[in-house]
Amino acid sequence: MNMFRTGLLLAGLTGLFLAVGFLLGGEGGMAIALVIALGMNVFSYWNSDKIVLRMYGAREVDFRTAPQFHRIVQTLARRADLPMPKVYVIDNPQPNAFATGRNPENAAVAATTGLLNILSEEEIAGVMAHELAHVKNRDTLIMTITATIAGALGMLANFAMFFGSDSRNNPLGFVGTILVMILAPMAAMLVQMAISRTREYGADRMGAEICGRPLWLASALQKLAAGASRIDNHAAEQNPATAHLFIVNPLHARSMDSLFSTHPSTANRVQKLREMAGASTQAGPWG
Repeated sequence: MNMFRTGLLLAGLTGLFLAVGFLLGGEGGMAIALVIALGMNVFSYWNSDKIVLRMYGAREVDFRTAPQFHRIVQTLARRADLPMPKVYVIDNPQPNAFATGRNPENAAVAATTGLLNILSEEEIAGVMAHELAHVKNRDTLIMTITATIAGALGMLANFAMFFGSDSRNNPLGFVGTILVMILAPMAAMLVQMAISRTREYGADRMGAEICGRPLWLASALQKLAAGASRIDNHAAEQNPATAHLFIVNPLHARSMDSLFSTHPSTANRVQKLREMAGASTQAGPWG
């Protein structure tokens, strides 16, 4: 059911892209937007993970360069019955992490230096289990394609702001341009929010099952949310369409109500994990 709902939301985001094309250039604009949307989806399927990793300056690590982190991911991948993903570290003081890749065979997980510096080994395991749950659920492809289309919608809105639209083909004229400028980014954000919130709860639940300790992830989420609220992630602020990829919101919503956050409430996530811990028998020793 979650896959069906996410598919509908992704289709809605593509439809929004076509509607923006129509408002800017009528039927011709919608046709161009359709071609662009199809091209972006194909391109995103093969390249979106590389783009996101490059965007955040991620560097690949191995047993020699990050032995503890690499060992944690390897152990969890084995427990989750997944191929070993590529492992990346992002030199960023904000504690955060994300997963990307079009399928489990081409997946990557990334954590910031801020996360590795403040979390215990058990808490890192909880976070990486969450990210591997995204890989196992095949959320990573959907979320990276969503980021690409949402980013393109933002660019179209900026184009409308600075260059206007084709008044001969625009069915609503200047009003259509204003609607694109205001509503397109907001609508894209709402779709991203719906996709992310659906996926995060599922990844929390499966991640807790993979590592065997729901409270490890609960503890990590509290530390990450507190750290992210204090420390800027400049790359994320410059690319807000990628915010939903992270385990906690990397943006500082100074002028945005939490209703429009791309992530569920950390308190709600922690509560669900605590309930899960109370209802289950804890697994054996870590590793």
